[in-house]
Amino acid sequence: MLFGDEGTITRVQAAENVADAPEHRFEIDPEALFSAIRSERQGGERMIGHYHSHPRGPSEPSEHDAAMALDVGRLWLIVADGEMRLWRVVERHRFVAVELSLASDGLNRH
Repeated sequence: MLFGDEGTITRVQAAENVADAPEHRFEIDPEALFSAIRSERQGGERMIGHYHSHPRGPSEPSEHDAAMALDVGRLWLIVADGEMRLWRVVERHRFVAVELSLASDGLNRH
């Protein structure tokens, strides 16, 4: 999961992939996800998105990713083939690329 504000990813938290076929799909552990949402609602860090890898594919959202992209505004950081690319859900099932730069104080996006 990715935490931060409008300009910076300030913290990354790993969560277990509980998908039935984790080598092909990902599903964030619902307990970890709901815990982050509850914490945010109680004044904790803002969860702005999540990350996952594509071990055998490009760093672009897959068809499965697009099918799962329901939360408009959320970020998806996809790691694949030695690179990270950042995407924003702009409408259900559709992404746009977001510029990503690494900084000592976090992952900045523009």
